[in-house]
Amino acid sequence: MTSNERVVVIGTGLAGVRLARRLGELGTPALLIGEEEHRPYNRVLLAEVLAGRYSPEVIALPAPAELTRGRVTGIDRDRRTVACADGSVIAYDRLVLATGSNPVLPPLRGLFTENHQLPEGVHAFRTMDDCLGLSKAVRPGARAVVIGGGLLGVSAARALALRGAQVVLAQQSERLMERQLDPAASKLVKRHLTELGVEVHTECRVRDVRCVGGAVRSVEMADGYALDADLVVVACGVRPRVGLAQAAGLDVRKGVVVDDELRTSDPYIHAIGDCAQHDGVLYGLATPALEQADALAESLAGDATARYTGTRSLTRLTLTGHDSPFDLAAFGETEALPGDDVVQLADATRGTYRKVVVRDDRLVGGVLVGELGTVGALARAWEGAEPLPSDGGPLLHLLTNDGGS
Repeated sequence: MTSNERVVVIGTGLAGVRLARRLGELGTPALLIGEEEHRPYNRVLLAEVLAGRYSPEVIALPAPAELTRGRVTGIDRDRRTVACADGSVIAYDRLVLATGSNPVLPPLRGLFTENHQLPEGVHAFRTMDDCLGLSKAVRPGARAVVIGGGLLGVSAARALALRGAQVVLAQQSERLMERQLDPAASKLVKRHLTELGVEVHTECRVRDVRCVGGAVRSVEMADGYALDADLVVVACGVRPRVGLAQAAGLDVRKGVVVDDELRTSDPYIHAIGDCAQHDGVLYGLATPALEQADALAESLAGDATARYTGTRSLTRLTLTGHDSPFDLAAFGETEALPGDDVVQLADATRGTYRKVVVRDDRLVGGVLVGELGTVGALARAWEGAEPLPSDGGPLLHLLTNDGGS
């Protein structure tokens, strides 16, 4: 693209803000459009705001110079314009979709009112408004039910417990954070939550949200058991926000399909972050979103060689409160396949656990709980995908040497 072309970015999450800032630094200013009233913020840290550790201002992102508040309602690809809910029309030469994702709200009975709104006391946990609404509603002794035991549900349950709520976490699958962790690591997460006072139920399916007078009163399980509830948090994952792309006729599968230049099926429209599907992969994590933003900034600023070829991403979570922080990290494949080599180190007293999986002399994944001193070195070995020495000594050194980060 030429330097005088106008770049418009829809979305003020991590990906959109990073892209606009990088473009500004590279001399190609972009107009950022966001529909939230709040200053752009780091969504990853919302649980820390809910826990009372951070104020909303602390997690704010440095906003670029050109920021417009508004909700985009449509894209006219022929005219290269976007229409906003207030009736305004904004022209673009290059458009970037950084629309993020929406919370998954399962089809539970009673989850929505007649006006298709969540009842009083029922909250999603995706936006700053969600977080502030929960913060206002929670109080010491409040009975809170968190539906979902993934990364978001665990973070929400921990935050509510730190605020003094009586928390029950209901997870449909057999263990917590099953997408990231192996069974041993999941047990340590459960132990940590239990020590904070969270009551954890796995392999239980929520069937019904019971409301009286428009306000939640209980949550009923499939087996008929009911949990009294003043608050319900729905943390059942997220789904790429692709409505604008679909309506504009772009190629959309699970996400907006993009190539290595992060172009959609329209060469003048790009997509990054949670809404983008690259090489068949939906990441939904911060690191890939930031790497996509950096690659696209270089490309739009005139670097014809800039490409995004994928991210080998590490999941990391810090659960604070209680006696000491509880850290965990997971990367790659944490479950071994037949023929894989596995090295595990566990200390039940200290609540620490380290495990790596080796396949064909290459490190293909690992999980660490409790002490993460080695995570940097292990992640670098995994990202490099280089063959490991056959005697295994360097791998044990990586796993045990806390100077590795």
